Amino acid sequence: MLTVVLSGLRARWASFVGGFVALALGVGLLATMGLGLSATFDPPERSPQRFASSPVVVQGQDRLTLDVRRGPGTGSVTHRLDRPQPVDRELLRELRARWTVTLPKPGSEPGSGSESGSGWEPGAGSGSGAGSESGSASPASGRPDAVGVDAPAAEVRALVGDRARVLTGGERRQADPGPERDADALVGLNALLGTSGGVTAFVSVFVVASTFAFAVALRRREFGLLRTAGATPGQIRRLLLAEATALGVLASGAGCALGALGAPLLARTLVDGGLAPEWFTVGEPVWPFHVAFWTGLTVAVAGAVAASRRAGRIGPTAALRESDVDAGALPLGRALLGTGLLLSGLGLLAWTCVTDPSALLKRKTYTTLPMLLITGVALLSPLFVRPMARLLRLRGAVGTLVRENSAASVRRTAAVAAPVLVTVALAGTLFGSATSITRTKGVEAREQTAAEYVVAGANLRPVAAPPGSVVSATGATSVFVRDGAEAVVRYGARAVDAPVAFAELARLPLVAGDLRDLDDRSIVVNEEFERRRVGESVEVWRADGSGPVRLRVVAVLAPGTGDNGPYVTRANAPGSAPDRIEARGGGAATVRALEAGGGTVRTADGWADAEHRAGDSPQKRLGMLLVLGIALVYTVIGLANTLLMATSVRGGELSSLRLAGATRAQILRVVTGEATLAVAIGTVLGLAVTALVLGTLGVGLAALSAPVALALPWATVGAAAGVCATVAVAASALPAWRLTR
Repeated sequence: MLTVVLSGLRARWASFVGGFVALALGVGLLATMGLGLSATFDPPERSPQRFASSPVVVQGQDRLTLDVRRGPGTGSVTHRLDRPQPVDRELLRELRARWTVTLPKPGSEPGSGSESGSGWEPGAGSGSGAGSESGSASPASGRPDAVGVDAPAAEVRALVGDRARVLTGGERRQADPGPERDADALVGLNALLGTSGGVTAFVSVFVVASTFAFAVALRRREFGLLRTAGATPGQIRRLLLAEATALGVLASGAGCALGALGAPLLARTLVDGGLAPEWFTVGEPVWPFHVAFWTGLTVAVAGAVAASRRAGRIGPTAALRESDVDAGALPLGRALLGTGLLLSGLGLLAWTCVTDPSALLKRKTYTTLPMLLITGVALLSPLFVRPMARLLRLRGAVGTLVRENSAASVRRTAAVAAPVLVTVALAGTLFGSATSITRTKGVEAREQTAAEYVVAGANLRPVAAPPGSVVSATGATSVFVRDGAEAVVRYGARAVDAPVAFAELARLPLVAGDLRDLDDRSIVVNEEFERRRVGESVEVWRADGSGPVRLRVVAVLAPGTGDNGPYVTRANAPGSAPDRIEARGGGAATVRALEAGGGTVRTADGWADAEHRAGDSPQKRLGMLLVLGIALVYTVIGLANTLLMATSVRGGELSSLRLAGATRAQILRVVTGEATLAVAIGTVLGLAVTALVLGTLGVGLAALSAPVALALPWATVGAAAGVCATVAVAASALPAWRLTR
């Protein structure tokens, strides 16, 4: 058996090149992504900066902990606050009386927007001697959120008790501005690498399985001869599985070597593209190579299992058959699996749209959910090939041959169309969903304000409304609300300076109530709140953890794309500073007043466009291009391998055409026309999946009372289809040219 396997691999090496390259590349990408993920799990330790010279830091409470129900007993839920609470005055007085206390430099408190430069001077102005102090208190409350203490940690803990947090060693970083910025920076990177790894596994399984299935279809006569020579079905199956195992071992080993070389390059690309922090590097853990190697081997063997079962059913009489018309091109198992995946994808899409339409706006959903639909349609693609090919109406002998050959050779046409379908559908659903959501957010932002001018930026200064104008300033804050007895939910909220002006300029999707009723004892909520009827009271903890306070619901909003409320007044948003000022009326005087408040003054349309562009950042597009690039590379490999194999065994057919009087140019037009038609069928099927996903997204947006601004990325889809067509034409024309010499 081993001799037969090795001889077969040497004799048919060209048939295995595509599968080998696809599998090696997949293993290499999995190893690369695994090395990148391992780096996100263990970020480097950053030294404390704000209180670098103080051995102990006393910080006001920066977490909200509330009791909740946990099954039969009770538990607790902890949320990090937007900004730490100030250190208690009495505690600060006791600390000063006993030890050296270092106050933070003005502007360096978390949430101030100053994360570098002078605001981060380590140990600025530290004094010496009991009772000395330096710096000044910067928070609006006049009290610092944290102080450095030059004293033994045990003694400080004994004095502080539970009135504040005592930080030592590396924990002192938690008092720096943006203490979780490293973790936040790695969240998106972790998701990107995980998604890329998932797409790699998905497409590699698809390409390798398709390669083996098509190779078996081309080797029917060979297997028939082996059966005639006395080989049993079990021996045929073991032969194919042994070939797959040998291919998997060799390709997985090569892929691990590629991963070791590619991981540092990936890290540099992510850093240069702004997708990863500057310190991001990959280490040398072993587990990513183990995962990649065994995954590659499993993919190779799993891809050959179905093909080997089909090969085992080939009888001895297959050696006597010579027919280019495919009968039974869709086996029952493939039909059932494809139908199941398609129905599951449709069901999950409909269920998500009905029960949780906001989930359709999340990248995780619109990246992974379409894969079920794509796989289902790809498995069922032989059903669509013949009727779609028959629709082609081309004149002349070449056009007739293209249509009839494509309809007759269903397996070959479907094997070319399927990888094109995968790439076009991924390009359409991924870029289309992301672009549609970003565009919708921009349209929604413009529709929700009646302002003429908008200023946006951090820490804007208050602006007095000129005569004849209406000016409304709002800022970001958060509120914590119980959701039943088992959860506490943090909501990103907006703090309103002037409720009357806000109500006059806001055009929010109101479901019930009146925005004009908002005051210091009330709140505007959206339909995601558990208690959302006008007149009900909501128990709220503020952004600094203070509370609870009971606020009356005065208005309820539709959820929209996620930015619709809640809204509170400035009295219930401690520490919040205006980051958006909207104005209408007053002419040039209003513009001058807005300019004096800082930030960039834009028209409302210009501001909405800027928000739209910010949501469609180059870093976001780079991440999507990385995912699409993986699928496109695999498609190119699959197309080239399939067409090289398919065309290379058509020598007799092409020779017959020459004997019938066809010229070499006509034969090349037939062969390349068939490849182009197969690419076109795959493109149409991919666009159908895209239309289904984007249509569901539109229904979900409408259910959220958000504007529906769907966008199909024609340039991206066209580029992907163009690359597929170019590769398909070249991969079919080259062997045809050689065979017709």
